Amino acid sequence: MNVGKPGAYRRGVGIMLLNRDGLVFVGRRIDRKEEAWQMPQGGVDRGETPRDAAFRELKEEVGTDRAEIVAESAHWLRYELPDALRGRLWRGRYVGQRQKWFAMRFQGCDGDVDLGTHHPEFNAWRWVPHDRLDTLIVPFKRQLYRDVVAEFAHLWAA
Repeated sequence: MNVGKPGAYRRGVGIMLLNRDGLVFVGRRIDRKEEAWQMPQGGVDRGETPRDAAFRELKEEVGTDRAEIVAESAHWLRYELPDALRGRLWRGRYVGQRQKWFAMRFQGCDGDVDLGTHHPEFNAWRWVPHDRLDTLIVPFKRQLYRDVVAEFAHLWAA
C-alpha cells in the first residue's frame, strides 16, 4: 500500500495497451457520471516493481495480462488532482500521481478482455486511435495523456 503525506504524489503506473492495428485500449470509468474514458492505471504496492504493478493492474482492470512490454517511459510523468478531488481520493494523502508508463502490445484477442473483474473499474471498452486519447480523458489528465502519446510517438513512426 502506498503511504504518503499531504503534498505528496502517489506512485503509480499507466498502461498504453496497443492492439495489432496500433489502436489503444480505453475503458469507460464506472464511477463517473459524465463520459470518462481512460487507459488502465493504478498504484504501485509496497515491495512491487513498476513492471509488476503494470501487469497486475492490467489483469485487475482489463481481465487479462496477455501483453508484452514494448516501451517504457524514460521518466515518471505526473498529474495533479483538482482541488475538489484532493480531499476525497486516497484519503487526502496525495495531490496527484507520479506514474511510470508502459506501452504494451496486446497478445490476445478481444474475447480475452473481461471487465467483470473482482473490483470492476470500467463498464465498457473500445480501441481508439492514439491521437484521440486526450479528447476522451477527464480534463485534469489531458496534459498527461499528451505527454504519454509524445513519449511513445516512435511506435507510430514506423
